[in-house]
Amino acid sequence: MELKLEVVVIPVANADRSKAFYKQLGFRLDADFVSAKGLRVVQATPPGSEASIIFGAHLTDAAPGTADGLHLITDDIVEARDELLRRGVAVSDLWHDADGVFHWAGETNRIPGPHPDRDSYGTYASFADPDGNRWTLQQIVTRAPGR
Repeated sequence: MELKLEVVVIPVANADRSKAFYKQLGFRLDADFVSAKGLRVVQATPPGSEASIIFGAHLTDAAPGTADGLHLITDDIVEARDELLRRGVAVSDLWHDADGVFHWAGETNRIPGPHPDRDSYGTYASFADPDGNRWTLQQIVTRAPGR
């Protein structure tokens, strides 16, 4: 069986504000429609991604801003961070986790700066959307075998 992650629903309070934010990030706007009963679906795709996010109205019971652990992968985290900053996004400085395995929730165990070996999977930066949904940039230059 083959399964692909296609869409992640992001809980937001204001679809138009979120639409503007994700367009500011450079996400491609794929859809924006409202059903006769008021279901609103806005779909946006990060540059280079096959998976998309969807937000709008009546899509989830989750409270706006509660999405956490959303990762955007890049092979050049310095350039990606700089591009987001140029686009007006408040992005953290680069950081890595003290354990070097993944990263803890929140800001626990963070060490400022890139991973000392500049290893794939080890360097991060983070930001939040207008509702507080939390995103992490992660650098992967060479993927682990099988990925």
